[in-house]
Amino acid sequence: MAKILICDDESGLRTVIKRYAQFDGHEVTEATDGLEAVELCKAESFDIIIMDIMMPELDGFSAVKEIRKTSDVPVIILSARGEEYDKIFGFEAGVDDYVIKPFSSKEIMLRISAILRRSDKSGADTKGHIVFKKDGFLADMTAYKVFIDDVQVEMAPKIYDLLFFLIRNRNIAVSREKILTEVWGFDYCGDDRTLDTHMKLLRKVLGKYADLIKTLRGLGYRLEG
Repeated sequence: MAKILICDDESGLRTVIKRYAQFDGHEVTEATDGLEAVELCKAESFDIIIMDIMMPELDGFSAVKEIRKTSDVPVIILSARGEEYDKIFGFEAGVDDYVIKPFSSKEIMLRISAILRRSDKSGADTKGHIVFKKDGFLADMTAYKVFIDDVQVEMAPKIYDLLFFLIRNRNIAVSREKILTEVWGFDYCGDDRTLDTHMKLLRKVLGKYADLIKTLRGLGYRLEG
């Protein structure tokens, strides 16, 4: 069972998601705007947040930025806009998934389940840190930390997952389909443009080390190291 915060100013949408989430055994808390969501996150912890963008008092993106100051709780953004700019803005703000309205209740529950599985890091190596180093680039996959020339950089949770997957498969050509399956989950319901968006963000963060990731035309990607 997970604690889910649903933040949307549409009561009907909150009710529908809540009904399905409770049916799956989850505990649900509701917020009607971004400001209320921020205050709730200060008072208690949640396992995942479902956040609309367009809301009174405080919009979803601004709310996520505030929440990210104290918590790395996974966030799924709900939006009626599907432009790449909006998605990039959301992922840079630290969201884990971006769902376009309208969506089915089954789809949102599949996305919630996939993120909750990925968020469970109980299998992490506790005997020693798993580290990848290449020149001035260092990724500590156990601590979820990345350093570039001794300076720690911050990334959205999904960007870490994408980078670490490529590192675990370094020097191996991995297809776009395999990346989507392994990083986003076998039941991922979106399109592969999500991968393109995240890859742009990852390369932006890597800066001069972006060339570690090679694009394989018609296939996928390979991280060299």
